[in-house]
Order: sequence, then C-alpha cells, then structure tokens
Amino acid sequence: MPFTVADRRGVGRTSLRVTQLGLGGAPLAPRVHRDRALTRPTPAESDAVVRRALEHGVRYIDTAPLYGLGESERRYRQPLQSVARDELVISTKVGRLLDDSPRGWHFDFSRDAILRSLDGSLQRLGVDRVDIVYIHDPDDHWQQAIGEAFPAVADLRAQGVVGAIGAGMNQWEMELRFAREGDFDCFLLAGRYTLLEQGPIGEFLPYCQSRGISVVVGGPYNSGILASDLTPGATYNYEAASPEVLARARRLAGVCARHGVPLKAAALQFPLAHPAVAAVIPGAQAPGEVDENVAMLRAAIPAALWSDMKAEGLIDGAAPVPA
Repeated sequence: MPFTVADRRGVGRTSLRVTQLGLGGAPLAPRVHRDRALTRPTPAESDAVVRRALEHGVRYIDTAPLYGLGESERRYRQPLQSVARDELVISTKVGRLLDDSPRGWHFDFSRDAILRSLDGSLQRLGVDRVDIVYIHDPDDHWQQAIGEAFPAVADLRAQGVVGAIGAGMNQWEMELRFAREGDFDCFLLAGRYTLLEQGPIGEFLPYCQSRGISVVVGGPYNSGILASDLTPGATYNYEAASPEVLARARRLAGVCARHGVPLKAAALQFPLAHPAVAAVIPGAQAPGEVDENVAMLRAAIPAALWSDMKAEGLIDGAAPVPA
C-alpha cells in the first residue's frame, strides 16, 4: 500500500506526531558566507516551496540557523502563518552559533550558546516555541555536547519549552553513543540510511527501536545521486560520486526500471519501512520538486522489486521493506 503524505507517526515517547513526509530546510536558502551575495533560491521561490508543501499536507518542517546563516528560518516565517501552529511540528538545531565573522558562525555547545541560539531561531521563525531541538553536528565536540548541550536541552524539555530533544548528524555511530549515555527522544540521521547505505541496520536502528527513540531520515537521496540521471558528476555526500558508488546506484536504477518504478520512489519509501523511522525530510528548491516528492511517496512499488534488490545484494537482507 503506498504511503500518504499526511499520515503521522509518533516521536519517541512524546505526544508529538510528525507527518511521515517532512520538508528539509537546507535548500530553502543559499549556502553563503557573510561576504557573499545571496543567490538562488530567491525568497519568493522558497516561499512557494513551503506553501506547496503545506498544501500537500506536510506538517513537519526542519531547519537550522546554519542554513543560509539564518535565512532558512526567516523564509519559513511567512508561509507557516497560513497554518494553525498546533498543526505543525517544527524542529531546529543548536550548536552552531551565528556571529559576525567572515564564516558567519562558530561551534559552541555551552548552555549559554544553546539558549542564545534557540532565542534567535524563535525570532527568525516568528514563533513562540519549536517542538524538537537537535544538537547539530557535534562530531568533534563530544565532551561539550554531552556534558553541556545535553543537560541544557534536557532542561528545556523538562520545563516544557520544547517537546523533544535529539541530535542531528551525518553519522550514526555518535548518535548511538548519545542514545546510550543520554535521554533522547529522536535523532535526525542524514544520508546514512538509504537505498545506498544501510549501515545503521545492524546496531543503531534496533537500539533506537528497543528504547522507543525515533529516527528522522534526512538526505534520502544521498545529497542528490538517487534523484539524478546517474551521469558522472552526480553528487554523493556533497561531492562527486566515486565510480563505485555510481555503479551501485545504476544497479539500483536498473532493478527499478525492470519494475517500472522511478528510482526516486524507491529511495523515498525505503527508509519509512523501518519501525524506528518516523519521517523522511527531503528538501526542495521549487514547487515542482515538492510535487515530485509527493508523487514518489505515493507511487505503488511491487514487492518483487524489493525481493530483487535483496537477491542481488543491493540492500541489506535484514532491512524491512515497504509492504
């Protein structure tokens, strides 16, 4: 049975429920430094993307101060006012504090920085609260993240300022360590549980499932390759894919083609089959890309496609697949 956009799934053991299709906020703003002019997407284009997602029933939106140095959060502000706040689940991130340096930010996982960052996010978003706060990319800052950032966000949760707390990263190993050493509700894992990669299937996802911790899958297209024409130069992990990765992606596409299924549909639906996964949050830079993501989520995929992928060793045999 195809997925539907507005179906909601719980976040950990909290009362929050997210739509299983969310909207990632990174592509809503250009990746810029302080000394560079803003380029595409324009504010009007970003506004149209958010409004189209809301029209389709998407009610989970994710962002971060890092994205466009606050611009992503600002671009959500107006369109989100068209929907009742209680219908939305909004997540943002802490740990990269905006500043006036040429780069525009610095890592800071101290309590003071967490509070300052969240206050800035609320002002840019134009809301009085966010629902989920993720500790953002603490890869090289474990001690401060677990020793200072975690207690700070846990206090915000205890006070009812936020509904859920987690970490957002491009690796699952440290997220597993967070899960074991702290009391977290959810994790945002980008690019590591996809058609191309199922590393978390062995340890991280089962642990989260057993502890009632939800996982939000970011980057379901692996930074573009699974949504591309698979020609040389297709991006994987934010750089040109290696010949080996490109060859594997083409084999996945070949199985999809035999069954008349777009590769993007298989890529978007696959992570949602795992019971620990609450949502996938692809990004978009144009309303047509939102429409396409919705169509890919709804596309019918025969069980034989998943069987063939497992038989050919393209996806882990232990990975759950859509019914």
